[in-house]
Amino acid sequence: MLNNKKIRIMTKLALYEQKEGKEDIKMSKYYKTDYVRLQVLKTVVSVTMGYILILLMIGMYRAEYIISKLVTFDFVRIGQYVLGLYIMIMAVFVTGSIIGYSLKYDYSRKNLSKYYKSLKKLSSFYREEKAKG
Repeated sequence: MLNNKKIRIMTKLALYEQKEGKEDIKMSKYYKTDYVRLQVLKTVVSVTMGYILILLMIGMYRAEYIISKLVTFDFVRIGQYVLGLYIMIMAVFVTGSIIGYSLKYDYSRKNLSKYYKSLKKLSSFYREEKAKG
């Protein structure tokens, strides 16, 4: 005979595993600090590459002006400005990624705890059936 509670739990578990559960299960292999550090490292690499590409595009766009005024530039001041802007942008993105990925990890853990509770319920249904039959 079909047990409707067991079917509901199995359906809920299958839906979770197919959708957001895939990522949550992958995340559960990491400690929170390791997961956040990995994501921050990815953010740092991405922001650095993006910043360099933007600087190259600006340099290419202004190439004629740069070449004509190359001797008169104050390279120390330009370097300080570029580095200061990079540090400010990096600080914003790293802070945002730490906060965002910490919240994402906590939310994932909450969902996983509900998933494991449902798995325990399903396991208890199977134990009861095995004891009866």
